[in-house]
Amino acid sequence: MTTATLGRPGRFEIGRVFNTTFGVITRNIGLCAGLALLFAGVPTLLIRMWTQPQMEAVMSGDPSAMADPDQMLRNSYLSIFAGLISFIFTLLLQSSLVRATIEDLNGRRPSFGDSVQIAIRFLLPTLAIGLLVGIGSALAMIALIVPGIILWLGWSMSVPVLIQERQGVFGSMSRSRALTKGNRWSLFGLFLILLIIAMVIQWGILVVLLLFGGILAELGAAVVQAVVSMVLSVATAVSYVELRQVKEGTSIDELAKIFS
Repeated sequence: MTTATLGRPGRFEIGRVFNTTFGVITRNIGLCAGLALLFAGVPTLLIRMWTQPQMEAVMSGDPSAMADPDQMLRNSYLSIFAGLISFIFTLLLQSSLVRATIEDLNGRRPSFGDSVQIAIRFLLPTLAIGLLVGIGSALAMIALIVPGIILWLGWSMSVPVLIQERQGVFGSMSRSRALTKGNRWSLFGLFLILLIIAMVIQWGILVVLLLFGGILAELGAAVVQAVVSMVLSVATAVSYVELRQVKEGTSIDELAKIFS
């Protein structure tokens, strides 16, 4: 198999990351789609079907739902629990696609079982990183928006570092800040473009939801969530590889040794 490596770039380039991201997805469309459906599509569909009746009652102004404090409290707990479950599955997807992306860029054929195994093995430290990054960034944004964004960008490579270099929770977060230093605004541009594309697609699905509703719309929303999560996860993994090469000249072969 031909090794599908990135070159040894002189600087971080959004265009190159885009090309490599969609190249990885195209070469492994079955694997990426399967992982995205498992960790994003199916959980999103189940959560939406579970929470939709309660949310519709509140949004429609149902007097019984609005006037019952206990019901409103239960709905709040339900929303928090559903959000946590969704958050966990998103981290599982990111971890599994980090593994698959590194394998692909090394010219190997990533496997579904191996990617899932890596995601499950690193679930607890990945969850710890996710919570720390989310809470830390949120607190910084309460004070000022820009510092919060910069802090989040600095930690954005923490999960790939954890999966690839196995430096532990705090070591991975510190390592991420070192890797992203000097390239955070480029990363901001990359993620901003991806988020704008995702928002346009999701607004399109919202129109479908309003026009058709029912299970068809829920399936559409789940598929969109799966695709968006897949692209963001692969782009993060590719960005990590790009940063390693830009800042350290590390080859893909060297990156993959940890898994040999």
